[in-house]
Amino acid sequence: MLKLKKISKVFSTELVETYALDSVSLTVERGEFVAIMGQSGSGKSTLLNIIGLLDEIDDGQYTFDGTDVSHLKESKLADLRKDNIGFIFQSFNLINELTVFENVELPLIYQGLSKGQREQSVQQILEKVNIAHRKDHYPQQLSGGQQQRVAIGRAIVAQPKMLLADEPTGNLDSKNGEEVMRLLAKLNEEGVTIVMVTHSDHHANYAHRTINVLDGHIVSQHMQDVRYA
Repeated sequence: MLKLKKISKVFSTELVETYALDSVSLTVERGEFVAIMGQSGSGKSTLLNIIGLLDEIDDGQYTFDGTDVSHLKESKLADLRKDNIGFIFQSFNLINELTVFENVELPLIYQGLSKGQREQSVQQILEKVNIAHRKDHYPQQLSGGQQQRVAIGRAIVAQPKMLLADEPTGNLDSKNGEEVMRLLAKLNEEGVTIVMVTHSDHHANYAHRTINVLDGHIVSQHMQDVRYA
C-alpha cells in the first residue's frame, strides 16, 4: 500500500535545524491496521501527515499505491488524497453550520456525485456508523462520541483505500472511546487500511502492529499478541 524509504523531514529556523523525522523507513501493507505510538514531539504526527500527503518530505522516497509521490505538485497530491485517503482527527473538525448529513456529504460534493448518488451513499454510511437517527442535528447537539462517529462517516463515505486517524479517542471518555475503536476495527475487517496515532496501549491492541517512534526515529515495532477486534 505504501513504502517510505529513508525519509527525512526538517524544520528550520535562523538558528537551528530540527529533524522531525530522520531517515525513517516503513512499509504498510494493504488491509493492515497499524498503530503509531510515541511521546509528544517524537515525530509520530509528522509521520502521519507525510503518510497522508499533507507534508512534503525533505529527503528519501515515498511510494503510495505504486506511485512515487516524493516530489509531486500539490495539485496532484490533493487529487490522490481526495481519491484514496480519509482522515479522522482528535478534535472531530466538523462544520458547526452543517447538519450531520451535510457534514458527511461534503467529500461526495467535491467528487462531483449527483444529488441522488450522494443521498444514497450518505444514508448507507450514517446507518453503518449508527448515527442515522441524528442526521438532521448539528454537531453542537451531539455528544463527543456521536461527533466522532460523524467524523468517521465523513472519512469513509468516499470509500477511501486508507484511513488515517490522529488520536481518534483523545477527546472521548472510555466508553465512547471503545465504541470508536470497535468501529475502526470493523472497518479494517472490511478491508480498509488504517494507520492510527495513539497514546493508549489498550487502543493500540486493536491494531495488527504497533510502531514506536522516538526523536524522529522508529525505535521498535511489533505484532500484537492480543487483538480486541
